[in-house]
Parts: sequence; C-alpha cells; structure tokens
Amino acid sequence: MGPIEVEATARFSEYGMPLAAIVPTAERGEMPLSVHVAGDPPVGFLWMTLVCGQPHVEELAVVPSEGRRGLGRALLESACRWAGAAGYRTVTLCAFRDVPWNGPFYRSAGFVELDQARWCPELVAIRATERANGLDDVGPRVVMVRRLDEARPSGSTR
Repeated sequence: MGPIEVEATARFSEYGMPLAAIVPTAERGEMPLSVHVAGDPPVGFLWMTLVCGQPHVEELAVVPSEGRRGLGRALLESACRWAGAAGYRTVTLCAFRDVPWNGPFYRSAGFVELDQARWCPELVAIRATERANGLDDVGPRVVMVRRLDEARPSGSTR
C-alpha cells in the first residue's frame, strides 16, 4: 500500500499543498477494521479503522495515473456498503475542506461536515494529531460523517 500512498500524496504538492513525508498506513502498526483494494496489481485502496465504535476512513488513495475513472468512489461505496451490512450506522473521515478530491468529493458521496461539538473523544484526538503534524497549516481540515441509512445523492453509486 505504501507506494500507492506516496504517489497519491504527491498530487497535493501539484495542488500547492506540500505535505511532509508520510508513514504509509500499513506501516503504522494499526490493525485495520476493513481494507478495500482496486486493481490487480493494486492501484488504489481504502483503509478503515474503528473510531468511537464506528468505521473511520483512515486513508483513501488512488495512484494519479488511474484517477478520474471512478475508482476512489467505487472504493468508498464498497466500504460504506460493507459497513452498513456489518451493522454500523455511520462512517467518518477527516479531509481537506476545499481540495476537489477531498471535501467536495466526499460531499458528493453523501458525507457532511460534523460539528465539533459532536466529535467523540477519538475524533478530537485524531484532529489534535493532525494539527500537531502541521496538516492545518496546509489547508482547512474538516471531520465528515455519512449516515448509512440515508439515501445517497443523485449520481452516486450504491
């Protein structure tokens, strides 16, 4: 998964948002709740963890050469279907509010910004770590949630 993340993260630099070197998700020593993979060999993945008892998208990455083909959306929808079938009510994630393939993309997939007053303690800790790592210096960050029992916006897959 590491090479996919490194290549996908480089896209932020092209957008004027240089991000510090990342430690690939799979090398952080965290056990995933669920992992979804696109391609053979893999060209994208979505890694979910459990945050406050609900699935949280830790990472969604697609190599830029495979971008704009619906792979990210397919991975996201696959993960949300899996979470719903497993009995979860919501999926959360953190994103750059204004980067087209972050906040606006997730909004188009049915995610909405979650008011800070509704963040669980683990989301508070995640955002504190992001701030400490300088992500807020790169661009505005938001916590988003998708309720799994609600209808999806038109144009999204189910």
